[in-house]
Amino acid sequence: MINVEKLTVEFGATPLFDDISFVVSKHERIALVGKNGAGKSTMLKIIAGLQAPTSGTVGKPKDLCIGYLPQHMIHNDHTTVIEEAEKAFEHIAALERKLEEKNRALCERDDYESEAYARLIEETSDLSEQLGMMATGNLRAESERTLLGLGFKREDFDRPTHEFSGGWRMRIELAKILLQRPDLLLLDEPTNHLDIESIQWLENFLANSPAAVLLVSHDKAFLDRVTTRTIEISLGHIYDYRANYSKYVQLRAERREQQLRAYANQQKEIQDTEAFIERFRYKATKSVQVQSRIKQLERMQRIEVDLEDNSSLHLKFPPAPHSGSFPVIAEDLAKRYGSHTVFEKVNFTIRRGEKVAFVGKNGEGKTTLVKCIMNEIDYEGKLQLGHQVKIGYFAQNQASLLDEERTVFETIDYVAVGDIRTKIRDILGAFMFGGEASDKKVKVLSGGERSRLAMIRLLLEPVNLLILDEPTNHLDMRSKDVLKQAIKEFDGTVIVVSHDRDFLDGLVSKVYEFGGGAVREHLGGIYDFLERKKLDSLQEIERSKKPAPVAKAATAAEVAAPAAELSWAERKELQRKQQRAERLVELCEVNIAEKEAEIKAVEEKMASGQADAILFETYAQLKKELDALMSDWEKALSATL
Repeated sequence: MINVEKLTVEFGATPLFDDISFVVSKHERIALVGKNGAGKSTMLKIIAGLQAPTSGTVGKPKDLCIGYLPQHMIHNDHTTVIEEAEKAFEHIAALERKLEEKNRALCERDDYESEAYARLIEETSDLSEQLGMMATGNLRAESERTLLGLGFKREDFDRPTHEFSGGWRMRIELAKILLQRPDLLLLDEPTNHLDIESIQWLENFLANSPAAVLLVSHDKAFLDRVTTRTIEISLGHIYDYRANYSKYVQLRAERREQQLRAYANQQKEIQDTEAFIERFRYKATKSVQVQSRIKQLERMQRIEVDLEDNSSLHLKFPPAPHSGSFPVIAEDLAKRYGSHTVFEKVNFTIRRGEKVAFVGKNGEGKTTLVKCIMNEIDYEGKLQLGHQVKIGYFAQNQASLLDEERTVFETIDYVAVGDIRTKIRDILGAFMFGGEASDKKVKVLSGGERSRLAMIRLLLEPVNLLILDEPTNHLDMRSKDVLKQAIKEFDGTVIVVSHDRDFLDGLVSKVYEFGGGAVREHLGGIYDFLERKKLDSLQEIERSKKPAPVAKAATAAEVAAPAAELSWAERKELQRKQQRAERLVELCEVNIAEKEAEIKAVEEKMASGQADAILFETYAQLKKELDALMSDWEKALSATL
């Protein structure tokens, strides 16, 4: 489906990619992995056709539909949710406009025997066939069903997109991609800004999608659940493994170990052979053996060991100054925006040295509570910080706030004070900005490099309360592991807002769940919390088995309600409604068959050369009527399910 061949991309003296090739087949789900700045996002842009390589080609079918979700989205704040979702059908609307123009042109002309008229008829026929193959149907209904499936409510459809958090905006973009029904999905960091439940939804969607998937993510658990193939980009080359991420890590270690062993054995063989040649080079009795060994060396295929990018982040937080026993105490805390309550009656105490996680759906108040603790916004109730608490804060959008025109060195030099300014080069080196990298401008850095640069600010002075809001967004696997270890070793108090299950696992001992205007405390790690959530959900299902009051046409599920809970009259009424719904489906199917027969008759006339403007108008009208009938059939069918 996609054939990447001899691809080279050069930025400056060092190539980002050097003569790489690989193939993406139908239905494959591939993880693109590598360190920050290795070129993963660039690869997706090239395949999407948004960026040209220095040399090489990307072969793809002409009619291939690609859905691309970029790492950084530019949102349109002047549209509603439903309007933004329906942009997925812009190509259909463009074809319909083009067909209308062609039909109008046919009506205005009378040169029926000319070549130009015949060509116009042929173009109109091609457009009609294209639209027919797209199975347009009721696009508004399809958009609404998709948005509802992604967790939006009907009252959200006409709300402006700017009222939604980053995670919900990501769902709108995913809805657009889903509605396009692409053949290939290119997803760059799709889990950034998504809550845990949204990530689980995305896992299920990708696992069941017929499309091929090529994605970049630093969420190990997400990659393991979604992908079956891993392509690593390292130092301009790629290494292809037919395995998910965890298996790839194991296979990569085994492959390198085998390479090193084979290389060591060959080097010993070469040394022994060269020693033999040197020893007997001038002995006539050994000349045949010497010549044989020389030819043996010339024919030998030298084993090369793959180069490894061993640069890594070195991170250690300064010792925490002593603080009071309870750095954060909340009593009846509440935050409201007008009539909207974000949370209320929040009570909790965080003890010195504890490491806790804030989790929950996007828009439920995690970042809002952090801003309350930082005293950046007003709130109701009591929020008390302990004695001598000094906060180090990494905001969710910290990396995007950097001045893009400054260099890496200037960015840190601007905020550093006192003796720390003499150690800026050392600090930058520890964060993989050594040498020439410190002179790079911020605007050319990758998302992960920007996050590392923003993280340096936390090292500039000692703190005893670290608040990290989505700190792992854009960080590569190694950098995340280093950050996790540094937080573990930090002797102060830590609050982490994160959706990354693997990062939180083994790091936090308490989870605060945000949802429904409340904040609930859960003792234990993140997987203990998720396991309890599953049990709670199952118990909730058991409790909610009683049927809810019916205010619409009964469905088959309602007809199947336990007999003991319904009276005889109620059961008869449900059966009658079910039978009416089934008869309506049958009637719709008869009407659809009749309409399809009419369309087929018109198509036969068009194919036999009898086409004229009136026939094309008739054809277009019949297609619209068929779409309306299909929509009615879908609604009738849903009432029987």
